[in-house]
Amino acid sequence: MTSDRFAFPPSDQTVFLTDGGLETTLVFLEGVDLPCFAAFPLLRSGEGRAKLENYFAPFIRTAVERDVGFILDTPTWRANPDWAAKLSVSPEELMDINQEAVRWAARVRDRLSDNRERVLINGVVGPRGDGYRADAQMTAEEAQAYHALQVEAFREAGADMVSAITMNYVEEAVGIARAAEALGMPVVVSFTVETDGRMASGESLQSAIERTDRETGHIPAYYMINCAHPTHFDDILSGSDEWIQRIRGLRANASAKSHAELDESTELDAGDPLDLARRYRDLRERMKHLSVLGGCCGTDHRHIAAICDACVPALGRAA
Repeated sequence: MTSDRFAFPPSDQTVFLTDGGLETTLVFLEGVDLPCFAAFPLLRSGEGRAKLENYFAPFIRTAVERDVGFILDTPTWRANPDWAAKLSVSPEELMDINQEAVRWAARVRDRLSDNRERVLINGVVGPRGDGYRADAQMTAEEAQAYHALQVEAFREAGADMVSAITMNYVEEAVGIARAAEALGMPVVVSFTVETDGRMASGESLQSAIERTDRETGHIPAYYMINCAHPTHFDDILSGSDEWIQRIRGLRANASAKSHAELDESTELDAGDPLDLARRYRDLRERMKHLSVLGGCCGTDHRHIAAICDACVPALGRAA
C-alpha cells in the first residue's frame, strides 16, 4: 500500500535529489548493453542488480552527506508491454519484474540510508512509444487501461509514488494520472520539450500542464520537466502563473543538443556539470518552490552533486 509520508511540497522545505541519466551512464560510461535502451532486464540477474546498485549508490550517498532527501527510481522506464514484447519478456514476467523493481529499490534504500523517511521509492512509468516522438498516440482512456497494470504492480510491491517520465503528449499523461488515482497512488507527471520549449506534439508546456490538471481534476502531486537542457525552457518559466507554480522538479539533460541529435549520437555529451548547476541555481532563485532536483541524459553523480551544492549552498560541500 502507499505510504502516508508522501507529501509535496514537503512541509519542512526539504530538497529531494534524484539520480541522473541511468541508461546513458550504463551504456556510454559503463559499457553495458541495453537492448531497446531498457534497464529493467538487469533485474533478472545478480550481476545486473549489482550494476544498478553501483549506479545508484553515489547519488544516494550525495543525498545522505548533504542531508537532503532522495527519490529512488525503479529502473522501469521501458517496462511496459510493448517494449517487453520486443525483448521477449512475457506479460506475467513483466508484472513480476515491475514488482521486483520496487522490492529491489527498497533493499538498496535500506542498505545505503538509515533514514527511510528521506528516501521515497518511485515507480517509474515511461511512454508506451518513443519518448522523443509523439507518434501512435492513445486516447486518455486507452492510456489508462494500458498503464494500469504497471501502476498496480508498483502499488502491490509497496512503492511510495509513481511518476510518468518523458511524456510528450497530454493524453498519455492524463491516462497514467487517472490510473494512479484509481489505484490510490500519488502520481507525478514529467513532460519533455524540444529546443523551442514546446512538446513533440507541438503543444506548449503551459497548455499541457493546464489541460492535464483540467482533465484530471488536479490529480498530479506536481509536475516536472525532464530530458531537455535548461536553455530549451528557461525563457518560458518566468512569472508566477499557477501552471509554473505546479512545476516542482527538474531533471535536465547535460547536453543542449536536440532530441534528434541525441538520438543519433554515438558518444556521450556530458556537458559541463558546473554550468548546468548554475542554470539550476538561477532557475531555483526564480522558482523557489522547486523541491526535486536531478538529471537526465548525459548526467551522472558529478552533475547531481554540483546541482545540490549550487542550489542548497548552506549544505553544500565539495563534490
